[in-house]
Amino acid sequence: MIKITIYQNVKKEYVGFQTEGHAGYAESGEDIVCASVSVLVINTINSIERLTEDSASVQSEEDSGMIKYRFEKTPSREATLLFSAMVLGLKDMAEDEEYSKYIDLRFREV
Repeated sequence: MIKITIYQNVKKEYVGFQTEGHAGYAESGEDIVCASVSVLVINTINSIERLTEDSASVQSEEDSGMIKYRFEKTPSREATLLFSAMVLGLKDMAEDEEYSKYIDLRFREV
């Protein structure tokens, strides 16, 4: 199961996330759930880096599927929009009847 924690501040603004684990939907290389989550997450990180002035810290560990991402300060409107699009995609997957048992999506105030 992929565990995803979305971090929000007291104002409910997104400030980062952490992913960990592998879906286990199918064999490695055939797992569409892992691939979909990876595309959403990595595209969001790359988009924020290339299309905004926001800075963030990123840590990853391929074997465990861990990615930690934290904005260094309050994200811009553009970064928030990109981040919100990622959350929308992850929510849709986590609520889908076929995929919900492979994704644990949580929100945590930090």
